Amino acid sequence: MVKTPESPASLAAAIDYLDDRLSQRFIALDPSGYFLIKLDADAGELVLEHYGNTIDEKGLARDSETGEVLSCKGGNGPRRPSAIYRGSCAKQVGIQLTEGDGPYPVSRLDHALYLGRELQKAEQCLRDGSNYVQD
Repeated sequence: MVKTPESPASLAAAIDYLDDRLSQRFIALDPSGYFLIKLDADAGELVLEHYGNTIDEKGLARDSETGEVLSCKGGNGPRRPSAIYRGSCAKQVGIQLTEGDGPYPVSRLDHALYLGRELQKAEQCLRDGSNYVQD
């Protein structure tokens, strides 16, 4: 690990610092939609709700049905997921999203990598009984 004046001293802190910096980069939205990841602790499952969207010429996500811009802060009223995926572990849910005959609910590699990371975090929270918060 190369330390620069702005980098933290410990390995864990350096990893957290890098992760935070990488989270600030621009990421184009997936035209196939987005996911909300939740835990169903009673069933012992990860739950992914998939919501479709349309990306306009300005890069804004719009509700596929109403055309309204989707706000990160909510306020668009309740939406119904287009699909729900459930599984006991990250690998099981990941296979549902990426294998088989399709169509696939993920069209961008960066989105697939993000989902894999979030599914691993959610699985760990399910295992240890802690709360999961999606990044």
